[in-house]
Amino acid sequence: MINLRKPYLLFVGDVREGPSAKTAYGIRDWAREACLGQMRLSPHAVDLGLPDLDVATAGAKGCGSLVIGVAPVGGQIPADWNNALVEAAAAGIDIVSGMHMPLRDIAGLQEAAAASGARLIDIRVPPSGLAPASGRWRSGKRLLTVGTDCALGKKYTALALAKAMRDMGAKADFRPTGQTGIIIAGSGIPMDAVISDFISGAAECLTPDAAEDHWDVIEGQGAIHHPAYAGVTLGLLHGSQPDILVLCHEPGRRHHYAFPDYPLRSMREVARACLEAARVTNPIVRLGAVSLNTSKLNDEECRVALEEAEAELGVPAFDPMRTSLDRAVMAILG
Repeated sequence: MINLRKPYLLFVGDVREGPSAKTAYGIRDWAREACLGQMRLSPHAVDLGLPDLDVATAGAKGCGSLVIGVAPVGGQIPADWNNALVEAAAAGIDIVSGMHMPLRDIAGLQEAAAASGARLIDIRVPPSGLAPASGRWRSGKRLLTVGTDCALGKKYTALALAKAMRDMGAKADFRPTGQTGIIIAGSGIPMDAVISDFISGAAECLTPDAAEDHWDVIEGQGAIHHPAYAGVTLGLLHGSQPDILVLCHEPGRRHHYAFPDYPLRSMREVARACLEAARVTNPIVRLGAVSLNTSKLNDEECRVALEEAEAELGVPAFDPMRTSLDRAVMAILG
């Protein structure tokens, strides 16, 4: 179990694009009581709406951990962030990272942490001893969120659905597969850091046998048609053995994030491909709902987008941050 010291100082560096700061936004939205403030290296950086704090002020306020809240393509930590991270570690503040680049590779950081007693915590380190998938049928129920692209709401959808299902009396647990979800939930497996042969096996470990009326609500990763990140999606589709898929989409997005030469496929085409892949381990899987990220739409545009999505896919549509999930949950629970 990963145990993190709270409260958090969310570090966004000099990142200006909202999708690159999805880790920080996720922690703010789902664990706001744990957020002390934000640290930005530029006035033009993403603003989370939290108090701007420097290391000295955060330390004086009892900050437990500086959490790197951004995820640039490739997962590397820019060298011009080093001084800020070393300063925080020297002040005794734990450094928490979900990047692919290990914190030990930052010049001077290990020494600063050792001198102050701060911890360096790499979230994106999978457990040892993972095995290839067995494909064995498991008891319990499972829901997996899938998407037409990356960074459009799979985690938010899974968190919101797990809560809504519990509110309706169902037994449901959120199962995180990425760094942000792991920080929020306190446990999980970072699927995009697992060796490809073991992704499906890791998904089996994350969602073991359970009571027949228990639901694991699994955070999806990547997208099945993504030129870079389709592998983790396929591994989750096989290893999760989902009974239900919920498709996530952002209306108006035309191409894969950071890949302008790769246009998005239609929701129907993505749903069909995901269902076909999921049937490898669960022949009775079905599409339960569609989740839209309508944050860039006004109320009327949101209403139209939800209606169009329902017409295209024949299942209830919702926005996990904006509309009721009741119809979707009832359709999922049957």
